[in-house]
Amino acid sequence: MFFRHSDALWADYPNLVPGVLHAGGISANVDVASQVARFNAIAQARLAAGPESEFPEVQAWRRVFSSMGLKPTQYRCASESLLRRFRKESALPPLHPLVDLCNAISLAFAIPIAVFDIAKVSQQLEVRYATGAENYQTFGGEMEHPEPGEVIFADATEPVPKAHARRWTNRQSGLSAVSAGTRTVLIVAEALHASAAEDVARLLNTLAQELAAAWPAEPRIQLLSRASPRFEF
Repeated sequence: MFFRHSDALWADYPNLVPGVLHAGGISANVDVASQVARFNAIAQARLAAGPESEFPEVQAWRRVFSSMGLKPTQYRCASESLLRRFRKESALPPLHPLVDLCNAISLAFAIPIAVFDIAKVSQQLEVRYATGAENYQTFGGEMEHPEPGEVIFADATEPVPKAHARRWTNRQSGLSAVSAGTRTVLIVAEALHASAAEDVARLLNTLAQELAAAWPAEPRIQLLSRASPRFEF
């Protein structure tokens, strides 16, 4: 299996910095509360200095969403949505230890992180423009079809590919979401702000360390680029 961004996407967003992590040995019976609290504190300190809308990481994604014809205050990247909720409620609801940890790290870095259960992905995962024929399953179980030209995470299911995320970093699919039965995951972080290369690299290293501390996992990480866009796992 492999992960990559399409050539067309790299051509349109050459400043994109993606980072990926692959890990097995995941289970739902671990306690990550202390880890989550540590990263939540980082987010709280940053939000105390100003709202998430002023963060350069968030502003970069807002510009991308605008370039895709989306209203950035209607469709937000995942990290902005998390930060917005966290600012209002001072906490995020617990879902699964891995998701909770990734959400906390996303809050601390203000960078969207997607977590996919690889057992639900067919052959590959490519971030590309949709044709409009792909199937997307919501968390409620309904089936949708992304708009043609919409940025999606697509696999190679035949005859109709599945979309595992819509509007790029806006919304993941319920199909490949982490559940109690998840054992192997692919985690993707993406950023486009000025210090994205340094920040995503630091995020990847942090994520690998925290996963290894909580699970018997041996995470593999890779920072991708237009010259080296493919991660095999």
